[in-house]
Amino acid sequence: MLKRNHYRRLENNGKELKKAVALSYNEDRDTSPVIVASGGGYIAERIIEVANKADIPVYRDETAAGLLSQLELGQEIQPEMYQVVAEILTYIIKTSNEHS
Repeated sequence: MLKRNHYRRLENNGKELKKAVALSYNEDRDTSPVIVASGGGYIAERIIEVANKADIPVYRDETAAGLLSQLELGQEIQPEMYQVVAEILTYIIKTSNEHS
């Protein structure tokens, strides 16, 4: 069972440390989405910047980022997190359809 961690890391200036996670899914290879990038602070900002430059939709949700950032790079999403990922995918599909 996934334990939710409600601790928040803080930067030196007292603001919350931004977190970002990038997912990838290849239906021929993966059984569920895989963590391909994850980080906080500057790394999170770079992940978001790269996504924006590549026109990859960015789903903003502190709780989802916090949960997914607990996983290791290359790790597939576990069934306990399928609901979180389903919400992200729904957003991405909706956003992609709006831009088509």
